[in-house]
Amino acid sequence: MIRQFGKMIGAGIIALAATIGLNAAAQAQQPSTWNAIQERDTLRIGVTQAPPWYFFNPATGAWSGLGISIGSAMAETLGVDVAFVEVTWGTAVSALQADQIDIMFVLDATPARAMAVDFPPQPLLYYALAVLADDDLTIETWDDLNQPGIKIAVTQGTTMDSYVSARLTQTEILRFPSNGEAVAAFQSRRVNAVSLFHPPLIAMRQRIGRGQIVLPEPIRQSASSAGVRRDGDGRWRDWVNTAISYYYQTGQTQVWYEEFLIEFGVDPASVPAIRRENW
Repeated sequence: MIRQFGKMIGAGIIALAATIGLNAAAQAQQPSTWNAIQERDTLRIGVTQAPPWYFFNPATGAWSGLGISIGSAMAETLGVDVAFVEVTWGTAVSALQADQIDIMFVLDATPARAMAVDFPPQPLLYYALAVLADDDLTIETWDDLNQPGIKIAVTQGTTMDSYVSARLTQTEILRFPSNGEAVAAFQSRRVNAVSLFHPPLIAMRQRIGRGQIVLPEPIRQSASSAGVRRDGDGRWRDWVNTAISYYYQTGQTQVWYEEFLIEFGVDPASVPAIRRENW
């Protein structure tokens, strides 16, 4: 029986080794993204209407935003053209896998996504859980919102819902099926504040025309990244890591972000930074 068990283990190890070998061989056969960009003479960037990351202006027919600035700078350094390919957040990963785009900026690195595409180790930027609140409220910490008489809107079943529910035990919390409905409750003055991760609140406040965006302490932060297609080369992922690290550490990422905000009609001093050292 011991001998039979040993044979079973040996067979399992051989099968596992064969599987790993096949996966490695399949990955190695994937075309090199680095070589493809050079041969194509074009860097393809995934874009979607989502200011401040990506913004298509129908009046000019041009894209702008942080992702556009970063991608254009990369293409200039590489000495290639840049092309913008429209995707959605839901189709970005499949677009990378299908070799329709070379990179998607502001794509959060989750365990599920990391099974399908690669992410450089260096985060692209940081954002945090924020509130868009009435201008007359004084907010420095979450405790400042934890008071009877204050109403706050959240999107039901989300990270915002869980975090706010645990911290604001005295506040009346109104839960809505979507981000848009939660913001609409603030717009109609049904609530005193709405909680979302801070970048989307910028465009929403711009549309509403009132409210202050605050990162209450303790800050609940999250990092965002850039997704690239997984191949057997790795040079593209490694170069992207070096590039976004350089942009972030030199403060250039924040500069591009603020340039778009000014173009979008938003005072950069009135919204949180995407460089956590600036918080």
